[in-house]
Amino acid sequence: MQKVYYLKTCDTCTRILKEIDLPASFELQEIKDQEITVKQIEHMHELSGSYEALFSKRAKLYKERDLKNEQLTEEDYKRFILEHYTFLKRPVFINKDEIFIGNSKKVVAAAKASIQAN
Repeated sequence: MQKVYYLKTCDTCTRILKEIDLPASFELQEIKDQEITVKQIEHMHELSGSYEALFSKRAKLYKERDLKNEQLTEEDYKRFILEHYTFLKRPVFINKDEIFIGNSKKVVAAAKASIQAN
């Protein structure tokens, strides 16, 4: 599977997608228009090993709901991501059996190298 979960209104996602120049074999899923399914989040969890790794602590709702003062479990992270797209750390690149989560320079460089190697 070759897939990207992103948000089209996010300038960072847009910039990264242009920078990486994805091959046509990649499927793009805009997470606001097409919600993440339980099966999809479970697949991402399988590759990443953690729902927390997929969870964005920068999300506006994270601050609004004061979640930083909660003791969140893996199931909580999963539930929040499924509840609202903004809780998914993005973009998420899946290149076969590798997953790249977020927009740090290191993650983007690793995703780019992996994608260009195929």
